[in-house]
Amino acid sequence: MRSVEMQEMGEMQDKYLLSLDQGTTSSRAIIFDRNGEVVSQAQKELTQHYPKPGWVEHDAEEIWSTQAGVAAEATTHAGLNGTHIAAIGITNQRETTIAWDKNSGRPVYRAIVWQDRRTSDVCKLLREQGYEQLIRDKTGLIIDAYFSATKIKWILDNVEGARERAGQGNLAFGTVDSWLIWKFTRGRKHVTDVTNASRTMLFNIHTLDWDDEILDLLEIPRSVLPEIKPSSYNYGETATTIFASKVPLCGIAGDQQASLFGQMCVEPGMVKNTYGTGSFMVLNTGTEPVMSQHNLLTTLAWQLEGRPAEYALEGSIFVTGAVIQWLRDGLGIIRNIEEAEELAKSVPDNGGVYFVPAFSGLGAPHWDQYARGTITGLTLGVKSGHIARAALEGIGYQTRDVLTAMRADSSVEINELRVDGGASVNQTLMQFQADILQIPVHCSRVSETTALGAAYLAGLAVGYWRNVDEIRDQWRVAKTYQPKMNVSGAEFYYKKWQRALNRSKQWLETDEAPQ
Repeated sequence: MRSVEMQEMGEMQDKYLLSLDQGTTSSRAIIFDRNGEVVSQAQKELTQHYPKPGWVEHDAEEIWSTQAGVAAEATTHAGLNGTHIAAIGITNQRETTIAWDKNSGRPVYRAIVWQDRRTSDVCKLLREQGYEQLIRDKTGLIIDAYFSATKIKWILDNVEGARERAGQGNLAFGTVDSWLIWKFTRGRKHVTDVTNASRTMLFNIHTLDWDDEILDLLEIPRSVLPEIKPSSYNYGETATTIFASKVPLCGIAGDQQASLFGQMCVEPGMVKNTYGTGSFMVLNTGTEPVMSQHNLLTTLAWQLEGRPAEYALEGSIFVTGAVIQWLRDGLGIIRNIEEAEELAKSVPDNGGVYFVPAFSGLGAPHWDQYARGTITGLTLGVKSGHIARAALEGIGYQTRDVLTAMRADSSVEINELRVDGGASVNQTLMQFQADILQIPVHCSRVSETTALGAAYLAGLAVGYWRNVDEIRDQWRVAKTYQPKMNVSGAEFYYKKWQRALNRSKQWLETDEAPQ
């Protein structure tokens, strides 16, 4: 190794990585060391705005101020400054849409959050006009208000002067990562990475570029869009006063892709599930996109600089942890989240009860907005413990629904599931998850896998680590759950679940507006 390279690596040994995790409810900053251990962290909540039913917005300036604030706080708390930071990685809430004036740098409207449904009618019209297959073939996505494209169109069509500014080349669009990079560089860089681009419904996953046919269809000028770069790449340096010295901005990935990388699911067939309010399962499918025939999304997993892009299949489950909250806040049968497991363990089995938590419809692979929650198999012998157990098992069954679709779509073997998120600490749920999937379930020792994934991507871009193999060994298992139920038992219970699931589907008439 040349002396210059050795000197640079020596200098890196004493540095750290700053990961910025900008989420839907809060902005967080975490500093990691070379071993992937948390050194310091800070967090600040983000205000939620609901101007109309179905509308969800954030203040883009608040996104910036909270994220910049926690970055400085985490760094100061660790006794560090900009000279100690090798690079900054960014992971973010996906699909959320921000538009700002390129000259003033001010947003022209609040950020339209991924949960926002105001453009459902536009999406319905696109489907009626026969564009469903075109969009799926090019982007790997279904037509839905979830994604950024129709949100951008709404801003251009409804915010006074927005389309005129766009026509003059003075308007910029970005997902949250683009907005933060713009602010950190004081407008010098307007970029995004392939993972966030792949969630806009404007990105062609085959050419890795914006798709002109879709842009024309939605009347979105290419000039408003950011430049697309790999997920591990040196995008530029900070130019703000947050750090006295310039710090490289080097890693970007949407939150679920960052979690996949943080879990070191770097080989085809490796899959992770993050249990939050809902759940996101993501399967690494390698360097070729797998177009789903079973209602999953085909998306970018990541791209390392100088390497082919890697792809993933994703399944979104709407309600997982939220069903446990409902046991507490709706039924009142538990006082806190932790009691759900204790109550479920008070009975030996589910007593024939099945709980489909379709409170707001069903996500992947069913995509039924007219489904509603059902509890089946009730008898006079059913107790609150059976309800609690059925609620936990419902989370496990939904995960199997998605994994079954992933197996049907892909030709890769799926031999294990790596998990993180709040509900992954529930031992009863995790054991049932292993039983119903009939594969081992591994709980990661590091809970901050999303932020860690962004840190890994940033570190690779600056040579903090030489390659993925060097960091692969950092992944550690906190606990592994092996299947204890036999195959015939798992199939028996799963068939019962499917019967309950079918009773929840299309509960509302199609002319009833989902609430």
